[in-house]
Amino acid sequence: MLTRILGKQPFGLALAVPYVVFLAVVMAYPLAYAVWISFFDYVFAAPGMDIDADFVGLANYQAALTDPRVLQSFGNIAIFLAINVPLTVVLSMILASALNAVTRWTAAFRVAFYVPYVTASVSLIGVWMLLFSQEGLVNTILGPLAPDPSWLVNEHLAMPSIALYVTWKQLGFYILLYLAALQAVPAERYESASTDGAGIIQRFWHVTVPGVRSTTLIVLILSIIIGANLFTEPYLLTNGGGPDGASSSPVLMIYQKGIQQGNPDVASAIGVILVIGVGLLSLLSTRLTKES
Repeated sequence: MLTRILGKQPFGLALAVPYVVFLAVVMAYPLAYAVWISFFDYVFAAPGMDIDADFVGLANYQAALTDPRVLQSFGNIAIFLAINVPLTVVLSMILASALNAVTRWTAAFRVAFYVPYVTASVSLIGVWMLLFSQEGLVNTILGPLAPDPSWLVNEHLAMPSIALYVTWKQLGFYILLYLAALQAVPAERYESASTDGAGIIQRFWHVTVPGVRSTTLIVLILSIIIGANLFTEPYLLTNGGGPDGASSSPVLMIYQKGIQQGNPDVASAIGVILVIGVGLLSLLSTRLTKES
């Protein structure tokens, strides 16, 4: 009877219990509580005070979906993902393949790509702001070709600029994932393709890409989840989603609605909508990757 309950590996199950408890406390409970809040007229109360929240059904979702600023933030994050996700997958795969072929200074190159990922975001954002300011190095190099207004204060270029920054910062992590996957691709496949007359591009397309398909799925899902939770970059780079909300994100709207404006019920509704959207995109990515 005990074996039926615990399975054939009770010791392994016991080792997994702390992580399951951690997920339940840190992720499952807050998510369930946010879903509950989203259906009530909820306000933050001081410790020890009773909360008498009224059930309002879908009113908070209606308020969120009819707010132009919220809709704009979801449109902004769609632009961000359309730039960030393809660039992340393509660049990390290509650079990982190039690094995998390097025979000298391999460790130095890997560290160079990984350094931005482990560096504090605040310091990197400071450098990025100096580079892309009106009088920054990028505009100095471009000269008359520089945009006016400049990158981070231009409503058309602010979110693409943030997408490029996040792609650059996160790239080292995804390169390491692909490097690990490339170690499992048999060298015989490349030798066979070379024998059949395949060039570098053909070997990459017909050997490398299929060989790391499972890692590509992981990179896709991680980049979608991380990108959809964008907060630090627009908050710091564009002073809270400027200009005029052109770089705001749903998570930034959750912060503004829930913390700054004291509407945690509407903020929770935005969060639930975001979770559903990310889940659907992840499922779509899984299906497309398996079918390709």
